[in-house]
Amino acid sequence: MTSAGTPPEWTVRGERGAMPLLKFIVWVALRLGRPAARLFLYPICLYFLIFSGRPRLASRRYLARVLGRRPGAADVFRHYHAFASCILDRVFFLNDGLHRFDVQVQGEDVVMDILERGSGCILLGAHFGSFEVARALGRRQPGLRVTLVMYEENARKIRSALNAINPDLAMDVVGLGKPGAMIEVDQRLEEGHFVGILADRSLDGEERARYPFLGAPAAFPSGPFRMAALLKRPVVLMFGAYRGGRRYDVHFERLTDLSEAAPCGVRDDIDKAMSRYVERLEHHCREAPFNWFNFFDFWA
Repeated sequence: MTSAGTPPEWTVRGERGAMPLLKFIVWVALRLGRPAARLFLYPICLYFLIFSGRPRLASRRYLARVLGRRPGAADVFRHYHAFASCILDRVFFLNDGLHRFDVQVQGEDVVMDILERGSGCILLGAHFGSFEVARALGRRQPGLRVTLVMYEENARKIRSALNAINPDLAMDVVGLGKPGAMIEVDQRLEEGHFVGILADRSLDGEERARYPFLGAPAAFPSGPFRMAALLKRPVVLMFGAYRGGRRYDVHFERLTDLSEAAPCGVRDDIDKAMSRYVERLEHHCREAPFNWFNFFDFWA
């Protein structure tokens, strides 16, 4: 079942304080180091806990679903702190600081098989944990190149953030919606890139489909899956869960290979792929519940 109509809340509500927060954390982290920078996360999270009413309510609603109980203020604070920790650690991942962390990888054989074939793939993630840890792993592995694809407005913000953190990485982002974007994505795939897309948010007017997610139907964009079918590439899931301290658990798994879809059955294949994506996202949310970073009413 598809839906359009009402604009998704994340497109009409700005991410309050996100860029000033990121710039401040970059400044502190690069000058004082991670332990000192982490001390600032507590007052920052307390501020947002007190003053960010709608995101706080969205956090409570999500946590109630995933935890199966009524969340308290400490749960919401922990949710905010996990988000802030991933923002902070992005600074180090983008500055060749992977060695600072304890990163456990599952499903690395999936990545190595595609890398050896040189075919490239669509790497689907979500606003869950850290996607940057996957890009950091890619820079450690010779020949593995990860390009992040996102909507143009978000791409502009991310380019600004990348320029502040590490200007050499600004070209790793492709903005959808601009002329030639799909051609650029196809070129990256032809060069063997892993093209990463966060497939849990959509734009106004984009085709969406509702699937059961944490106990109620929620709308997910079909665009990333239609892109994979159009470009005829395998699809791999990636979730980088933050486990506290310096620990990240990175999971890779095959989702589908839409390059093999017959034209007459491509819609069914896309539906199966989306359903499987939502199932696996729910699984990882339950495994690491404080890693879900969509601070708006996702089920609206």
